[in-house]
Amino acid sequence: MIKFKTYASSSKGNFYTIDDGETKLLIECGLPYKEIVKSLDFDLNRVGGVILSHCHKDHSHSVLDISKAGIDIYTSTETIGSLGLSGHRFNAVKEGVKFNIGTWDILPFELNHDVHNLGFLLQNQSKEKFLFITDTFYCKYKFNDVLGMAIECNYIKETLDQNITDGYIDERMKPRLLQSHFSLENVKEFLKANDLSSCREIILLHLSSRNSDQGRMIREIEEVTGIRPKVASKGLELSLNRYPY
Repeated sequence: MIKFKTYASSSKGNFYTIDDGETKLLIECGLPYKEIVKSLDFDLNRVGGVILSHCHKDHSHSVLDISKAGIDIYTSTETIGSLGLSGHRFNAVKEGVKFNIGTWDILPFELNHDVHNLGFLLQNQSKEKFLFITDTFYCKYKFNDVLGMAIECNYIKETLDQNITDGYIDERMKPRLLQSHFSLENVKEFLKANDLSSCREIILLHLSSRNSDQGRMIREIEEVTGIRPKVASKGLELSLNRYPY
C-alpha cells in the first residue's frame, strides 16, 4: 500500500510525504524546518530521504536544515549547484537513471520549467507505482501501470487571459506562467496520452490562487479520465492499493 499526504501545495510552500509502510520519503521541503518537523510529529526515524524537484524556495526552503538533521537529499546536480549545497548528505541524481532509497526505486525524469526540474516515478517492493510532476508546462514522457499520480494543475488559460484583460494580473507575468507551469489544458492532454487503466487516484497540485477554478478542473479532468481527482489541500491523505477490494 502507498500512502501519500499533502502538507502544503502552493506558491507559498510545497511539502508532501509518501510511505509504503517501510520507508517514508519527503517530497519537496518548501516549508520552514520547524513546521516540517511538527507536521511529522517530531519523528524523523523512518524518513529515508528527501526527493527535491528543483531549487525554488517554495520547494527547497528547509533543505539545509533537513540535511543537518541527518537526512539525505536526492536532487539534480544543477539544483545542488543553484542552492550552493555541499556535503555527503546531498546526492546528485540524473534523469533517466534509477536510484534507490530504502524500499523505493525512483526514476527521475526531466521536466520543463525556468530552472532545471525533475519529476519522479516511484515504485515500491510490491511494484506499485506513483508519479509526481510539478512546476512544468509540458511532459514528453508517457507512463503505464501507475497506481496514482500527483500532478500540477496550476491555471486555466482562459481564466489567466481574462484576469490580464481585467487588470488583475500583469501581462508581463504571462510568458513565465505559460513556460513554467502546467495548465488545465495541457494536463488533460498529458492524461489522455497516458495509460490510466491501473490508476486509482489523481491528485492536483499547486493550484493558482487567482488563475484556477477548482470545480472546473475537477469536472473536466474527470470527464477526460473517468477518475474524480482530489485537490492537494493541507491534510489530504490518500491510501492506494492495487487491490482495493
